[in-house]
Parts: sequence; structure tokens; C-alpha cells
Amino acid sequence: MVYFMSKIRAGIIGATGMVGQRFIRLLENHPMFEVCALAASARSAGTTYEKAVEGRWKFSCDIPEYAKNMIVYDAAEVEKVASMVDFVFCAVDMKKDEIKALEEAYAKAEVVVVSNNSANRWTEDVPMMIPEINDSHTEVIEYQKKRLGTKKGFIAVKPNCSIQSYVPLITPLLKFRPKTVVATTYQAISGAGKTFEQWPEMIDNVIPYIGGEEEKSEKEPLRVWGKVEDGKIVPASAPVITTQCIRVPVSDGHMAAVFISFEEKPTKEQILEAWANYSGRPQELKLPSAPEQFITYFEEDNRPQTKLDRDIYGGMGVTAGRLREDTVYDYKFVGLSHNTLRGAAGGAVLIAELLAAEGFIY
Repeated sequence: MVYFMSKIRAGIIGATGMVGQRFIRLLENHPMFEVCALAASARSAGTTYEKAVEGRWKFSCDIPEYAKNMIVYDAAEVEKVASMVDFVFCAVDMKKDEIKALEEAYAKAEVVVVSNNSANRWTEDVPMMIPEINDSHTEVIEYQKKRLGTKKGFIAVKPNCSIQSYVPLITPLLKFRPKTVVATTYQAISGAGKTFEQWPEMIDNVIPYIGGEEEKSEKEPLRVWGKVEDGKIVPASAPVITTQCIRVPVSDGHMAAVFISFEEKPTKEQILEAWANYSGRPQELKLPSAPEQFITYFEEDNRPQTKLDRDIYGGMGVTAGRLREDTVYDYKFVGLSHNTLRGAAGGAVLIAELLAAEGFIY
């Protein structure tokens, strides 16, 4: 465990949305961070957080006491918010160009930005991180600071929530040179920021389309597996990935059905061993949000299940099951991750913990 003399001051930009509310919950009594500022759109500014989310709180539990009476600031008041924090989590609902401008403004105000948004995922010197997989991408941060003209401020982002149901499972198998991946993701309604009360048409329904999701699901894994060259992240060229993304009537948890072929086909035992033994820098550092076991495999034919298994290790573990040989591809299996924990707010918190432990936030 990494310890600090005093807690690092955190802010939440977009604090009133679903992911922002997750941040509020996850950061209660956090051992490394103290929430010192909440910000949202101008319409919420000037009110207490409790009033700002009145009728919009997404969870059955109550708002944490520490946040109820905090005053919400206008996210556009960058200098004011920046003066109160060392870094911010950003999860805003705006146009991409507006998000990019806002995140750069905070970075140029010498604040570290850990973003849940997609606007900067393809900025060449911005690390897009799953901390167990590509912590080495922090190498580009110094190049980004030079571009922005900052001493401390920079942007780091987390990838799309859906890829975290299968990219962690493929990563330990890269040594066998996967060449083709077919993945169908079955995605929970919270991925759209909704509950069943807000989206009753999803009850007893499946929608075979999620706008923009398939392009992200096919391309973002290659960036996660990419290499840093000349201060930029160059995406990997293989494997070839094709996906379908489907919205299903589940509250939380994204599941993936994966088919995969290799240049050097491993045995089933080799795959299971690779999954069981895989860990990363968060486990080495024993970061507060890091799951003790990154990948958990279930032998039962009917596991993993979203309702039973999405919360493994506080929703930060990834689960797998039904690994077997296929008649067209080499193997097929099922993966599952919690989309608003590992895939969204929890994943961003883990990135911030890693950045703090490695000396990038101070």
C-alpha cells in the first residue's frame, strides 16, 4: 500500500451525472484522496450537492454525508475550481470539442485531469489506460506537458467501458499472437446513464445498436496495446477485431461473447494459467482500488452471470467463463466486467491512484 503524509485534494467535474455520483460514493473515506470541490453545469452551480441531485440520485443508498452540503461550482469557472484541488475527475455530458477544450483548460491551470470522457482518447500524447495493462503509457505525459506548456497539469483518460469485458482477457494471451477477434457485447442500461425507472422501454427489451460503440470497441483495444514512440502512442496493428454491441435489460455489468484465433494456438490449460497468473502494477503497489485477483475464471457452465459476479472485488475484478475450442475459430469464451465501476468511475479512480503512487500527482 502506498501512503502519503496528507491526502491529495480531488475535484469531480460533472458531479451530478451517473458517473459523477459513482465518484461521490467511491471517494467516501478514500485513503489517498479527499474531495475538495464539486462542479457541474451552470444550472447546478451555487446550490448544495444534495439539492443539485434532488430527484436525480441514481442509487438506492443515500448520498454520502460528506457531499450533501458541499456547494456545487460551475465547471466553466476553471481557475476557481483549480485553486481548490490537485487533480480532477472529469465525467461531463457535453460535445466532444467542448470537453476537449475544458479538459485542456484544467490541465493548463496546472491540474491533473483523469477523464472518463472519450474526447481525448485519440490525442496522441494522452495515455488511455487500463492500469494493469498499459501503465507504461505514462511515458508520454512529459511530452504532453511540453505541448501544453505546463509543469504539473496533464490529461489521462480511461477507455470505453465495453472493452474492459474482453481486453483484460486477451492481454495475457498476446504472447500467442492472436490474429482475429470477434466480440459481441451485451451492455447494461447504466452504460447509457439510465435506470429502469428512467428508461421503462428497456424492460423486456433488447436493442441491437448502441451509437458509436462498435467503432470504439474495435479500435480502442489496439491503442491500449500500442507502444510509445517519439512521445506518441502508436496503436498495435493486430489482432483484427470486429464487434457488435447490444443493449440488454440489465442494470449494471457488460458481458462479452468472444471468439479468437491465434498464430500460435495455445492449449486450454495455457490460457487458464495465463489468466490465473496475470497481474499488473496496481497489484504490485497494492493500490486501494486494485482487485487482489485481476481475472477470475469460473468452471461452471452458467457463469459468470451479471447479477452474481459483476461486483467481484468491489466491482473491480474481471471474470471469465465457458472457455472451449470452437469449430471456426480456435477458442471461444465469455467475459464480464462492471461497467460503472471497473469500466467507468472505479477505473478512473484506479488510474488516479496509480498516477499518485508513481509521483505524477502532488
